[in-house]
Amino acid sequence: MLRCFVMSSHRYLSMSESRSAIRLLALTAIVVAGFALWQALPAIQAHLAGGVPRTISARGALAPAEESRIALFEQARDSVVSISTSDRRINPFTRRVTERQRGQGSGFVWDAAGHIVTNDHVIAGASRAVVGLSDGRMLNARLVGRDPANDLAVLRVETGEVRPPPIPLGTSEDLAVGQSVLAIGNPFGLDWTLTTGIVSALDRDLPTEGGRVIRGVIQTDAAINPGNSGGPLLDSAGRLIGVNTAIYSPSGSNAGIGFAVPVDTVNRIVPRLIAEGRYAPPTLGIGVDRRAQRLARMLRVDGVMVMEVEAGSPADAAGVRAAQIMRDGRLVPGDMVVEIDGQRVRSVGEFDAALSGRAPGEEVEIVIVRDREPVSLTLSLIEG
Repeated sequence: MLRCFVMSSHRYLSMSESRSAIRLLALTAIVVAGFALWQALPAIQAHLAGGVPRTISARGALAPAEESRIALFEQARDSVVSISTSDRRINPFTRRVTERQRGQGSGFVWDAAGHIVTNDHVIAGASRAVVGLSDGRMLNARLVGRDPANDLAVLRVETGEVRPPPIPLGTSEDLAVGQSVLAIGNPFGLDWTLTTGIVSALDRDLPTEGGRVIRGVIQTDAAINPGNSGGPLLDSAGRLIGVNTAIYSPSGSNAGIGFAVPVDTVNRIVPRLIAEGRYAPPTLGIGVDRRAQRLARMLRVDGVMVMEVEAGSPADAAGVRAAQIMRDGRLVPGDMVVEIDGQRVRSVGEFDAALSGRAPGEEVEIVIVRDREPVSLTLSLIEG
């Protein structure tokens, strides 16, 4: 009896443990299955929804500065062009003529007659230039005039009845460091590219390949790369304030320092190029620049200080005095030009404008201030 009881008791305990193990296994399976379902729930929901993309969040209105830039670009875009140049080569043995692409640059529409302004170095050495408009038209261009000394050139295209608008004109006389600027061009052949920045400096001297110096150049940090040359530099009102002409870069690409020919220079030279095909401004032999204007302000004289007198010139013969910097660093002021032929001269731009359109040989009455006393002189213009 005892043996049977023991055996019966042993059998009872084994069955109880089996049921507990089964319950534990079932519970574990339920937990694992639930975790797996939780992990797979997003995929199941996406599958049941048919792979619908996520809902896009509302952006809201553009910032005022963004809206302004967009509007400015849309306004100016049709006035900017791309320029592709090529040259012809003749095989000396076969006399076969081949055309080779030379380079690319930018330009902008100057007037309703189809004149295009660009840099001289964009078209220098080319035998053919093609202008690309924003509407996709590619037009053969004819060279109108060049001014290598200021790196400017004018082309002309026949636009037909659909004429792109001329770019609005501004002034560079009142530019200030820190002012916002925008550049539009075709860097690396990428058409109609907009970059932004500020006026980094003014009155830079930019040496040209011909050994001359373009004075009063605008420095900007707006990204300018190969292909931007000849494109417009605009102010925040969308007006032309300069022509992008060069970059300073050891690598050949943008390094944050670009240069533009000031629009006041452009507006003085381009009409002459259109009318005569060349620009050789007459001169009195007096050299002035914007530094002269600042010095005049410091001395509280409403005029422009003479910074240089060309040897043998009419100004030299008349005894006009230029400013000098002594060895000890002292500045000895020069004569101040305050009037030309009855026109007040308060800035370099007014000085240049008073002589613009004149011809060599004409006589000019100027008034200078020397030792705070006005002096009248009659000088003859000579070829520049």
